[in-house]
Amino acid sequence: MAPNSPTAANRSRYMVCNCQKTMDLDSDRLMRDLSSANPIPVFTELCRGQIDGFKSALRGGEPLIIACTQEAPLFTEIAAQNDATASDLTFVNIRENAGWCTNKTAAQAKISALLAEAQIASAPVRTTTLKSDGICLIYGRGQQAVEAAIRLSKRLSVTLLLADPADAAPPATANFTIAKGRIRSATGRLGAYDIEVDGYAAALPSSRKSLDFELARNGAKSRCDLIVDLSGGNALFPSSARRDGYLRAIPTDNAAIAEALFTAADLVGEFEKPIYVAYDAAICAHTRSGKTGCSKCLDVCPTGAITPSGDHVAIDAAICAGCGTCAAVCPTGAASYSYPSRSDVLARLQTLLGTYRKAGGTRPIVLVFDDSHGRPMIDTLARERDGLPPNVLPFAVHSISSLGHDLLAAAIVSGAEKVVLLGSPHHTEEHPAIINELSLLESILTGLGYAESGAELIVTADPDELAEQLQSSPPRAVITTENFLARGTKRDIARTVMSKLHAAAPAPVDWLPLPKGAPYGKISIDTKGCTLCLACVGACPANALADNPERPELAFTEAACVQCGICVATCPENVISLAPGYDFTNKALSPAIMKTEEPFHCVSCDKPFGTKSTIDRVVAKLQGRHSMFQNASQVRLIQMCDNCRVIALSEGGNDPMRLGTRPRVRTTEDYLNEAKAEAATKSPIKKPDDFLS
Repeated sequence: MAPNSPTAANRSRYMVCNCQKTMDLDSDRLMRDLSSANPIPVFTELCRGQIDGFKSALRGGEPLIIACTQEAPLFTEIAAQNDATASDLTFVNIRENAGWCTNKTAAQAKISALLAEAQIASAPVRTTTLKSDGICLIYGRGQQAVEAAIRLSKRLSVTLLLADPADAAPPATANFTIAKGRIRSATGRLGAYDIEVDGYAAALPSSRKSLDFELARNGAKSRCDLIVDLSGGNALFPSSARRDGYLRAIPTDNAAIAEALFTAADLVGEFEKPIYVAYDAAICAHTRSGKTGCSKCLDVCPTGAITPSGDHVAIDAAICAGCGTCAAVCPTGAASYSYPSRSDVLARLQTLLGTYRKAGGTRPIVLVFDDSHGRPMIDTLARERDGLPPNVLPFAVHSISSLGHDLLAAAIVSGAEKVVLLGSPHHTEEHPAIINELSLLESILTGLGYAESGAELIVTADPDELAEQLQSSPPRAVITTENFLARGTKRDIARTVMSKLHAAAPAPVDWLPLPKGAPYGKISIDTKGCTLCLACVGACPANALADNPERPELAFTEAACVQCGICVATCPENVISLAPGYDFTNKALSPAIMKTEEPFHCVSCDKPFGTKSTIDRVVAKLQGRHSMFQNASQVRLIQMCDNCRVIALSEGGNDPMRLGTRPRVRTTEDYLNEAKAEAATKSPIKKPDDFLS
């Protein structure tokens, strides 16, 4: 049952404050919208004059949902003083997200929806530990890099590598190593960076006015825990801003340099990092038997955290920045986002939209944003402009690129008029994958007769531009369905969503063609050229292709096909091709016979083996044309099963494995008899008397 179901009383206790009457809040309406079993009093100054109300609620021992994020540190401190833990408190922003706007009455439904969404607690995520001993490499130019090294050496163990010594003067105290050189390559993560340097030369201790260096050499290697890059050159890593322990600042930006040094000074010790992506190699469709199939996660990972590993891929959790793009594009769900999980995201969306609709809200637009980029823009609109439009429901995630077409479609099925993803101009490397997922969603929606623009990406850092685009969004028909449970794999959930889209579609079709690269579809087989060798069955990583142990037969289950193309690459006859599309009927769930043939029966034991057409074709090609198949008995070997063929070869005297007759074991008697026979054949020895006679 959904958390916002009107038939289930909500046992959560809310602490709601109108922030010194700057918001309009209705206690009775909140209780009704949230189906709350507890009264929801509206405080005016909960964090100051009415703080005793919060302390009293703590003594009740129930988890609290506090409608304030600005004063979260204060409430957390007071809770600790009263033996309550931070896990007992949930903070939700209703002020900047909803209450501070021009139409405060219309914002009531959104406030209720935001409070209801706060009930959904995401499952804890696993973590990995990164350890840094504070061994820091500063890579820069001239005196600016020397001064940065002097400041940072008071906290860390610093090595200074100068790409260009230029005006660098020798420091008075040598409390860090100085060298020159250019970094050829850099790999690793926080606590384990490996670099290779060309033109490496250590500074001479006798340097006086300017730095002098030893004879340079190429290929010098070293390891460090973190890197501060002030060189002004190209970043050492892709998507460098998301690489933990790699701090890069433009040499002309003094504020950015100061921030980088300040951050670096704290990167000592052990750090817990979330494992953003869970990976199941058993359902990965990367390669099989050296044939490359799906490489979508490898193509879109902006940090290089994913690398090939045999038939599968490997995801380095220490490098992964949590963008979730791999999980969004993975056709099988082998890579799945766990910060939060797909089911938790869907539960939040359903609760948010369901409560908004129940509270009388209309035309809901879900604004998906990440806190680092979207939060300041929303705050600016609330504090300095007219706030978000009342029908725009902000939905915070760690990364907008973690939502694939399946979750975007789920939001539409759950009642969203539109989904807007707020992208950052500073992370454009993640946007192509998002655009591809949006394009796939649009193909599905338009193919079923829905209006276009069910979801879109807005890339801006301007709050006014964001507000203008949100307000100018044209109305679309809203699908209202009952909430569904997010159970099963990614494809199971996607199929549930697709069936609901199909059921409410203005122009439903049974089979919808999709663009190339879509993770759904069927295969086409030229049955005349197919020999039923079944190589494709063994290669298929999704078990979409199957054989029949009783007879020569090839079956295909469309719902399981991920369009990886391994079957196409494996087929020796080149008779398989992909056909991207989606079958909304239940036929896609059942195996369909692609080709079947009459089996050939062994001419000796009548056991079925192979196909009749194949055996007949082999006989026709070899009979009388090959030296080994000149007569009927030789041709008959082709028409036998494997067991009978071995027996026939053995009995016919042409067994290539025959070793000859085994010699009889020799005994002592044999040796004695041979000695007697040899003695009998020799001339007798003459006696002396024989010579005298």
